[in-house]
Amino acid sequence: MISWLWVGMLVLSVLCGLLTGRMDAVSAAATAGAAEAVTLLLGITGIMALWSGMMELVSASGLARHIERILHPVLRPLFGKTSHDAEAMQTVSANVTANLLGLSNAATPIGLRAADRLYAVCGRRGAPDAVLTLMVLNASSIQIIPSTVAAVRAGYGAVAPFDIMPAIWGASLLSVAAALLTARALRRFFPDREITDI
Repeated sequence: MISWLWVGMLVLSVLCGLLTGRMDAVSAAATAGAAEAVTLLLGITGIMALWSGMMELVSASGLARHIERILHPVLRPLFGKTSHDAEAMQTVSANVTANLLGLSNAATPIGLRAADRLYAVCGRRGAPDAVLTLMVLNASSIQIIPSTVAAVRAGYGAVAPFDIMPAIWGASLLSVAAALLTARALRRFFPDREITDI
């Protein structure tokens, strides 16, 4: 679906350039955008490598198990019966931790492992509540350290790239609360319905 959106935007920009007689501006913007993307990527690679390495250390040192114990009282009511599976909760906790640190790139593979384990616990049919809850938490995650956003801001020359932290805390807390409450409210309307088309 996303690839179709990108193709659509590309075709639309070329058509608009042709219709308005500004293909030279479209070509220049494409070239400049590609150069800026590479520059930005190189600028944020260091900080992303740092925090991704920190997540690997957390996992290898066994600290993930301690984090899972700390997060368990919060995650248990959200994940119901699946919270009794230690492996599922460790991967979910690692995913939540990566999101708390603003490491969306590191959170993605951990989230896929967590979803796979939740499916193994709940059954492979449809979309169990536990998997949907994980998706909601992953999409609207609370961030304590917005390292990815800060890295992008630093790449663009921000003097204090972490000065957005209070705004990030408020916005992410509200987004998680709204997403979880909405998911729970909608589930009341469809208590026995399986979501199979995801």
